[in-house]
Parts: sequence; C-alpha cells; structure tokens
Amino acid sequence: MRIVHCFRSPVGGIFRHVRDLCEAQIAAGHEVGIVCDSTTGGDYEDRRLEEIGRKLPLGLIRTPMQRNVGLGDLGAAWRTLRVFRRMRPDILHGHGAKGGIYARLFGTAMRVGGRRVARLYSPHGGSLHYDPDTRSGRFYFGIERMMERATDHILFVSDYEKRTYEKKIGRPRAPVSVVYNGLRAEEFIPVGNAPDAADFLYIGMMRDLKGPDLFLDALKEAERQSGRTLTAVMVGDGDDRDKYIAQVDALGFSDRVRFHPAMPARAAFALGRIMVVPSRAEAMPYIVLEALAAGKPMIATRVGGIPEVFAKQTAALCDPNTGSLAERMTFALSDEAAFCREMPSEETLKERFSVEAMTSAVDAIYRGVRTS
Repeated sequence: MRIVHCFRSPVGGIFRHVRDLCEAQIAAGHEVGIVCDSTTGGDYEDRRLEEIGRKLPLGLIRTPMQRNVGLGDLGAAWRTLRVFRRMRPDILHGHGAKGGIYARLFGTAMRVGGRRVARLYSPHGGSLHYDPDTRSGRFYFGIERMMERATDHILFVSDYEKRTYEKKIGRPRAPVSVVYNGLRAEEFIPVGNAPDAADFLYIGMMRDLKGPDLFLDALKEAERQSGRTLTAVMVGDGDDRDKYIAQVDALGFSDRVRFHPAMPARAAFALGRIMVVPSRAEAMPYIVLEALAAGKPMIATRVGGIPEVFAKQTAALCDPNTGSLAERMTFALSDEAAFCREMPSEETLKERFSVEAMTSAVDAIYRGVRTS
C-alpha cells in the first residue's frame, strides 16, 4: 500500500506515534510518506524528522500549517492537496485535528478525481480538548461531526478518548477502533538516576495544557509540607517556556529548578528521581508509557487515558490541581521505595502496550478499509 500520514505539529506523542507506524510499515514493504507543518518544532524535532525522512519511500514534505482555522488555511490547503496528489496514496491517515481535516477533505477530493483513497483519522486529543459550552468548542465539534461523512475509520488511542468523542460530538457514524500506543522492547531497559538527579522531573511541551505551572506551584507547596528543600528539572520546548522561567524566579526557585531543551526521553529520565506528569488534559501520552517502562516512579494526573495505563487504583494518580499534586509529591518523598511499588509491572505494560500490537492492529484496519 501507498500510505501517507498527515499531521500539523511534529512534536510530542503524535510524532512518536507516526514515526513508529512509519518504521513498521516500511519494514512490512509499504511505501510511506509524511506531510506535516514546517513552522513548529525545534532542533531536536528537526533531527528526528531528518532521520525518518531518509527512510520514507514517498518522502517527507513540510509545509506551513497554522494551528487554528483562518485565512492562512487556504494557501496551506492548496499546497497540501498538491502534495497528496503527487504522492498518490492508497491510505491517507490524518493525525490530530488539522491533519484529520486535511486527510479526509483531500482524500474525498481525490476520490472525486478517480483515485480510491481510504481516509482515516486519529484525533490524539486535538479538538476534543475544547469545552462544548464555548463558541469555539461548538464550532470545532460541528466540523468534526460534518467530517464523519468523509471518514472511513476513526482510530482512538484510549477508551477515554472514544468516550469523550461520543460525549462531546456524538456516537461516530464511521467505524471506530481503540488502538493503544506501543513501546519497543529496548524501552523496557531500566534507566538509572544521574548522581546529581533532582527530586522531581517534568518532561513535555511547555504549554499550560500540559501543566508546567501546576507542577511549579505544587513543588512550592510540597516543599512547605515536607519541610525539605526540593529540586526539579524541566525538559521541553514551547511558546510558554519563558513564562515558566519567570514563574520559577517569582517562587524563589531559580537556583533549584533547571530547564533543558527537548532531548531523547531516555536521556532525560536520568535527570530526576520521580517523574511528574501534571497535565490538565491528555489522550494517551507516550511519556507515561516510556517512563514506566524505564522503571521511573511517577505521579500523574487522573486525566485522559492515563488511568488506563495503571489499570488499578493507585497512589500514583491525582487530580490536576496544585493541592492534589503537592500531596502526592510529599507522599512519594516520604517513602520512595514504597511509592515505586505502586507502578504497574513490566509484564503488564508489555502485554498491553507493545509496538507490535499497535502496528498490527493499524495494518489490519487499513486492509479492512481497503477491501470494504
């Protein structure tokens, strides 16, 4: 099959997900290409894109794609349609809200032109993060509902994401599947702590949705509760990074909170003893799976598909607010060995979240859509 993956922002979980799919699909003999935004990501993402781009038979095309709907979409849409036509895909798989619109809209246009293109969509959170009671939420959910008529299959990365779609948009008119993100065998090799590892570690995009501000406020409160001087490391890039640096200064943490740009996750894991994932919203974050597989104890907010990873009641989960995060951080510090035992076992993670299971399930869906 000729498979093209389209997404806007080549960062974080979406990029990891697409990269894993591409590598497995190339190994299976498919011709694969990527179309994504050229204005987001930093040096780290550029290097990773260059690596995967060299492997893609259909190539890697980057073109400007803005986050929100606007006049700039007209030029981006025309450029993207021309790229799709040159790639001549059998499968157009859109990831995230913008990628999903482009893949389904232009896949339909190519069908009108005589090419039978299967149109698939993976939300990865995307527009589902909007509030249905807001004007913007109603606007985007209306688009999602309309686009179902141009959708051959929707792939959700968690049961939570599927339930959220049904609650906010309605029961999908297109066929749906839940396919969990997957991990490679080498990701289950434990990562030890560096000699100067901080007490806590944040890895992720520097934007409020991911909760860096909550993490910093909770660090201050955990310091008060524990009576200890605490340290932290924050790893990641994003438009709000300077805001969090200013927050660190205002909290008096300038000498105890270090910032690092985005780097490979396994290199970052050594920088702190306890991971904190303070997200306000998620679909199924890879960083949770990667950290647990590497043997990192973790505090995570009870949002999105994160509870599905733990699959049981655990002291590792908390609510996405300062007080709940601080209480969990203080608890983890009080007995770190006991807290480590709250994490899911390696066997449980391997059974439910393998890259082999993910890619084989997606391949079966592609083949089913092609023959239907």
